[in-house]
Amino acid sequence: MGIVAGLDSSSAFTRIVVCDADTGAVLRQGYAPHPVEAKATEIDPQAWLLSLGEAATGGLLEGVQAIGVSAQQHGLVALDRQGNLVRPALLGNDKRAQVAAADLIDALGGRQAWAEAVGSVPQAAQPVAKLRWMARSEPELAQRVALVMQPHDWLVWQLLGRPARRTTDRGGASGTGYWSAGSGSYRPDLVELALGHQCALPEVLGPAEAAGTTPEGLLISAGTGETMAAAFGLGVGAGDAVVSLGASGSVMAVHHEALADPSGMITSFADATGMHLPVVHTLNAVRALRGTAELLGLEGLDELSAQALKSTPGSSGLVLLPYLEGERTPQLPHTAGTLSGLRRESMKPEHLARAAFEGMLCSLADAMDVLRGRGVDVRRVFLLGAAAGLPAVQAAAPAIFGAQVVVPQPADYAAVGAARQAAWSLGVSQGTLSPAAPPAWQGAAAQVFEPGEDLAVGQAVRQQYGATRDQIHPRAFNPTS
Repeated sequence: MGIVAGLDSSSAFTRIVVCDADTGAVLRQGYAPHPVEAKATEIDPQAWLLSLGEAATGGLLEGVQAIGVSAQQHGLVALDRQGNLVRPALLGNDKRAQVAAADLIDALGGRQAWAEAVGSVPQAAQPVAKLRWMARSEPELAQRVALVMQPHDWLVWQLLGRPARRTTDRGGASGTGYWSAGSGSYRPDLVELALGHQCALPEVLGPAEAAGTTPEGLLISAGTGETMAAAFGLGVGAGDAVVSLGASGSVMAVHHEALADPSGMITSFADATGMHLPVVHTLNAVRALRGTAELLGLEGLDELSAQALKSTPGSSGLVLLPYLEGERTPQLPHTAGTLSGLRRESMKPEHLARAAFEGMLCSLADAMDVLRGRGVDVRRVFLLGAAAGLPAVQAAAPAIFGAQVVVPQPADYAAVGAARQAAWSLGVSQGTLSPAAPPAWQGAAAQVFEPGEDLAVGQAVRQQYGATRDQIHPRAFNPTS
């Protein structure tokens, strides 16, 4: 069928992969950092185009027939009636809209009202909260806003030469706070509630639809957000969950329907295939490991892992509740971490090291149980992040999660997912693929770990952790009890 490209414009860089459209084999790659400060909270979107151009040098896109675009989520690109920027784009890491998010929750009548309306409760990162912040903090600029986009929408629009038609996809739209994954439609009233007036919104395309074709004949697919593109690149499906191990953590799973969650613990995203991606976040993951390594005077996570493997499951009775930054799941924003079970025999470095790994994984298992409690099937867990390669994680995770654990080789799966979407759109346009079935690319190369005979041991570790959590935070997961 030819060759396609996937473009991932993350918060820090642009990566492009060029793939065989039939098999997904990566033929060549390009990379360029964004010419901005690493922790910038707003940016001129032209920086994304500069980075894209640099990443595509050297004939990288020669022969490419279609391009898919993945980009950082929760950015807000506000444009006036002429399509010009009203202000620099606001990025997902901008926390200035925290008060605005709380205002919106109250304005609609509470968390349950938002969960029922769009499947999520406003957070500072979401475009709906950023619009409210603009209306309150920059009212003159807010009045000029006639169209709002997210980063992937804007990049697709630029690649197509800024046509009159502006598009997005289900995945990107589901993160805005004013599109419902459940109903598959916008809530313009929520845009007006936030911004103070109506404005134009991009057309939401189906998973295999094309956004358009460039004058040179290059097909541009719908594009999507990084989370959805990464899931698509990994090849996850029903029964799969993806656990991301960063400083904070997240658990997302493929599900057949959107989940409205009044507690706000579940964010109901749509995926890039027509299914749904409910996500539960934790504030503490690898940061608990790094903190423990520092406390023990170890050089890094490899040394912490080696130390942990000198202990045994259950860490000689030590339990670490890793709520070092407060916690989002369960909702304990003002709490701190707890180390419990100290006895003379347990006061050894290896037991504390193992307690850190078990605490992190049990906390993520708690997040996974939030999804399982709503009927989400989890039989296989993809483990992402540098910490996924640590032997102590791989030894404990299958039994604690109660599922097969897959650790894919490091790759830019968001770019691969964007390329797979491009191949899908190209195949549909040529009549070789169905809009109902994406190309069957080979899955990611990975290590696979089974819980096996350790399953009962993992359940015992979970019970020890849960008993400690419930003793110290008795209403953590059931605040009304």
